[in-house]
Amino acid sequence: MSYQCVIIDDEPLARELLEGYLEKIPDFKLIASCSSAIEASGFLNKNKVDLLFLDIEMPVLKGTDFFKNLVHKPEVIFTTAYRDYAVDGFELNALDYLLKPIFFERFFSAIQKFLKQKQTNIEGQLAHTKLSKTSYLFVNKAKKQIKVVFDDILYIESLKDYIKIHFKEGEPLQVKESISAFEKRIDNRFIRLHRSYIVNSEKITAYTKNDVEIERLEIPIGNNYKDNMLPFLKSI
Repeated sequence: MSYQCVIIDDEPLARELLEGYLEKIPDFKLIASCSSAIEASGFLNKNKVDLLFLDIEMPVLKGTDFFKNLVHKPEVIFTTAYRDYAVDGFELNALDYLLKPIFFERFFSAIQKFLKQKQTNIEGQLAHTKLSKTSYLFVNKAKKQIKVVFDDILYIESLKDYIKIHFKEGEPLQVKESISAFEKRIDNRFIRLHRSYIVNSEKITAYTKNDVEIERLEIPIGNNYKDNMLPFLKSI
């Protein structure tokens, strides 16, 4: 597999350095090297890009502001001579943040992060394909196996050693099972967003950075679970 890469940096020497580094890495193809975000904008709108090396401090338009407003965001590795921008970079879910002068060892480490992320995505897609073949499961209640259809579930609430499964219609179902064990049995439409809550993402009617709303009920997003909500939070 070949990965399409773009470099955006207003410094010619910085671009040449990254271009030379990319030439040493198999399967990574440089398809554009631009001196400004404005120059790159049209290219990114017309071409598929897998990985973007983006300088932050540039004339006219900063790299962070440019990336923030991209409609289709590739994976991004920010490059800059200023440490103060690290927080800005990671708030935009940057894959990595390279501080100039950039040495090959550090560059290679960033590439490995990209490859690891790609592998994780592939494994997740395979797991989702496998799970999506099943649209229900059975839970044990009073020595009886009860069928629970995924599409009927609004959210799951943890009550210590028990869970309470809330449905769009009918009474909640309380069964003796940990929320972590139940999480492993359901498909990828469900999001763990708190140690006590799993929600059906298809039933979310509103959300903020701190909570989601289902059937007018606000459910908090725990600090340790915010990454699970990234597909939603990226649009805020």
